[in-house]
Amino acid sequence: MSQSYSLPTEPEGIVASLLERFNSGKVSAMMGLYAPEAVFIAKDGRTITGHTEIAAELERDFSLGLPLEAKARHVFIADDIAQIVLDWSIDGTGPDGKHVHLGGSASDIVRRGADGLWRYLIDNNLGTAVRRAA
Repeated sequence: MSQSYSLPTEPEGIVASLLERFNSGKVSAMMGLYAPEAVFIAKDGRTITGHTEIAAELERDFSLGLPLEAKARHVFIADDIAQIVLDWSIDGTGPDGKHVHLGGSASDIVRRGADGLWRYLIDNNLGTAVRRAA
């Protein structure tokens, strides 16, 4: 039986949807959160486009088998666009037995679609962290 994941009707709901989908352990569940034209900013600063490429980037974090924790710090809304600043972390023991700690403050942009539901337009999970030039 296939599990169905809802999309938020308010931008503040994107964090709960993110946690539910990420913690399902299924990259495919995450992809429903992304608008078709969404971009994902990689840890090295590259801009990743297309659901297939975004899924490949996310797969590394999913392969750790650890839960995501996240909490919105700010939500700024302008009509059908919102910026969400959220603090997130992935902590625990990885599959190799070593301690894992990933985290940061994301600066994400979400947009309300014609269906009234909010999806990621820009997923910038490291916010203003210094990276090499894109």
